[in-house]
Amino acid sequence: MDSSGQTKTQSCRKILTLVFLQVIISTVFFAYIRNFRSAESEVSASPIQAVPKNCSIIEKETSNHTILLWTWPFGMRSTIEKCSKLLGIPDCHITADRSWYHKADAVIIHHRDVCSSPRQLPQMPRPPFQRWIWFNLESPSHTPNLGFMDNHFNLTISYRRDSDIFSPYGWLEVLKDPWNITIPPKSKLVAWAISNWNPASRRVKYYGELKKYIQVDVYGQGHMTLPRDKHLSTLSQYKFYLAFENSIHEDYITEKLWKNSLLSGAVPVVCGPPRKNYERFLPPDAFIHIDDFPSAKDLANFLKELDRNATRYQSYFQWRTWLKPIGQTSFNHHYCKACRALQTTSIQFKTVPELSKWFK
Repeated sequence: MDSSGQTKTQSCRKILTLVFLQVIISTVFFAYIRNFRSAESEVSASPIQAVPKNCSIIEKETSNHTILLWTWPFGMRSTIEKCSKLLGIPDCHITADRSWYHKADAVIIHHRDVCSSPRQLPQMPRPPFQRWIWFNLESPSHTPNLGFMDNHFNLTISYRRDSDIFSPYGWLEVLKDPWNITIPPKSKLVAWAISNWNPASRRVKYYGELKKYIQVDVYGQGHMTLPRDKHLSTLSQYKFYLAFENSIHEDYITEKLWKNSLLSGAVPVVCGPPRKNYERFLPPDAFIHIDDFPSAKDLANFLKELDRNATRYQSYFQWRTWLKPIGQTSFNHHYCKACRALQTTSIQFKTVPELSKWFK
């Protein structure tokens, strides 16, 4: 073949190669456009809600989080209620079925059920989107083995105001309209219900002094019985209730005040953190603090004076015209507060490095 023929052949090959490449590029390009439009139409039809500012999406809709209860608190199974009913928020899927572990957005781990050994914590690899929530309503005095909890958890939920998820034993709700307060008839003076009798504790020692000067009816193990179905009706017969905590710690104000006292309609006499701490949760004239008196004898005399003076006694109920105590809560309220936090807080991961130092 002469040189001119070779030149024509090479030119043809180049043209064919360019045409072939152009066909491939066009095919890939149109396939990409088709897939892009298809994906775009799927996104536009998706029911994902608008994401608040400063939040990022992690593959799941904000109204469809899954929360795994690693254990039932204290091993007590209960019915899981809807968060839309309790808090008026989109429902989370809350389950105690551990087969959901790898899909769960959060795992709530109740301290008292896992504190015996690190082996009680989840041992499987943690999904990158998952957060562990340390859950505890006990005081530091009754929260053992915190050391091996360090660097494991992302969030905390407890009665402490500085928790990531603040979930107290009770609270006050503001009434829409003033309420006319009627104090039920009271035939008895002072009541106290106690389940853990420790003679060395401050509260038992204080009671030992107080009973020398005033009659105190004691309910609980080793004392008078207090049936569950007659709990509030029995305590409502008393003018005062000893809301004595089992240990003294910041914000540790339990059902002894919220339920036993305030829901029963008895004026609480408190033994716990300082008065200023109580006043972060209650009006100053809603309770009587033992620290306000030099001795148990002085407190007893003050209670007797209020017993004789109906007007002064009624002054401890004036706050109820515009505030309502809430103290009949279940574990579901705590779960749903975690649900709300997952839905409303920025998705920024952190680790609680020194839980043992913080919770003390």
